[in-house]
Amino acid sequence: MKKITWVIALLVIIAGFGTSVYAYQALVGPTGVLLYKSGKAYDGYTLYAPLTSKKTFLIDMEGNLIHTWESQYYPGLYAELLPNGNLLRAARPGIVYCGIDGVGGYMEEFNWDGKVVWSFKDMYTKNQVQHHCFTRLPNGNTMILGWERIENEKMIAKGRDPKTIPTKSIKNKGIYHRDFWLDFVWEVNPSGKIVWEWHVFDQLGKGPDKLDPNYILPLPVGEIYTYYDYSHFNSVEYIPETNQVLMNSRNLSEFYLIDYKTGKIVYRWGNPCAYGAGKCPSYFDAGDQKMFGSHDARWLGNGKVSVFDNGSENPEGTRSRVLIVNTKTNEIEWKFEAWDQSSFFTHRQGMAQPLPNGNWFITSSNVGHLFEVTKRGEIVWDFVSPICNDNMICTMRDDDKENVQLGAPDNLANIIHRAYRYGKDYPGLKGKDLSPKGKLAPKCPEMFKIFKY
Repeated sequence: MKKITWVIALLVIIAGFGTSVYAYQALVGPTGVLLYKSGKAYDGYTLYAPLTSKKTFLIDMEGNLIHTWESQYYPGLYAELLPNGNLLRAARPGIVYCGIDGVGGYMEEFNWDGKVVWSFKDMYTKNQVQHHCFTRLPNGNTMILGWERIENEKMIAKGRDPKTIPTKSIKNKGIYHRDFWLDFVWEVNPSGKIVWEWHVFDQLGKGPDKLDPNYILPLPVGEIYTYYDYSHFNSVEYIPETNQVLMNSRNLSEFYLIDYKTGKIVYRWGNPCAYGAGKCPSYFDAGDQKMFGSHDARWLGNGKVSVFDNGSENPEGTRSRVLIVNTKTNEIEWKFEAWDQSSFFTHRQGMAQPLPNGNWFITSSNVGHLFEVTKRGEIVWDFVSPICNDNMICTMRDDDKENVQLGAPDNLANIIHRAYRYGKDYPGLKGKDLSPKGKLAPKCPEMFKIFKY
């Protein structure tokens, strides 16, 4: 059963044998804003789209509701506030063609008043489906990540060992899968025309600039991931200054720099075992693999990339971290991890946003936990989402199946894929009504006011 875990500023120190051990766990815990250090946190507004709600919320630092957008669909999987004040959001019309975690379907852009001003629905067919992420480019185009159906015979022709292909269908989320689903990216202009595309299928092969079609996850990770969900990318970002595209693969546990002009992989980091260049993990040894189940690669400039390392299935211990990697030296320059995984760990999903004041805004997805941390590791804002299946829950209980868990995907009732913090000077907020419209969860106690740091 899932344990509800989240970071509070209280430290429990257990002394013994000359060392100290810290761990915080709670089977019952409050929601809402738990901690707010106003002098150290980046002042602004938090945008998030709970996966079990059709609403997207903008809240202030104290948890006041500032604005709400509502769609007829659940998110697939998050929303962003554009510089023009519009909301760009992926939608999940229903799991029909592809039953893999992270599936979406449509793209929708809402104005501040909630009217759909742009949509893209061409990536929701029996052979192609939008999933996970998207990004609006400076030229007004939109890059969208998708899965495309690839028949077994085509994978074999690319070098996949036919002995590693199931002889029967695999059922996941109610869908029977008989073919591979490989990642691809479309760049579409405002009229919906495809102006650039990139496909994992075209990159299959041997060598450091190719993706090995026979790199396979261990079966305990899950049949669908071991077999038909080969690469499972989850982030895409265009880098204007280098004319490259940054992508991340959860299953291969790597991020990549792709040459926009040629489509070739020019840099990769995280798992040399994926292309036969390092020691592979074993039952108890991580080998040369640096990340496990990673998400959200971000370009920071000057050759540096941040990435959310989930740490899932790490044989040396499941621990989530935020990393800054210098692609010029291949070294980790900075990392954040909690003292104990019970305070900060998300098995899947997750995000880390760099803030203008040097802090980091982190989404620990599976438990609906958002927090802001300084580069030195001080927690300055902490929040657990009270929104569970469109209900407001003041305390998350591990045994509260009736009110919290039933009807939620994978029993993750208050899950958040990504959340964003926008400063008060953000262009998309200029001229907007930012007055509080009441509390996000009005019946719940304001814990940050009860417990002073």
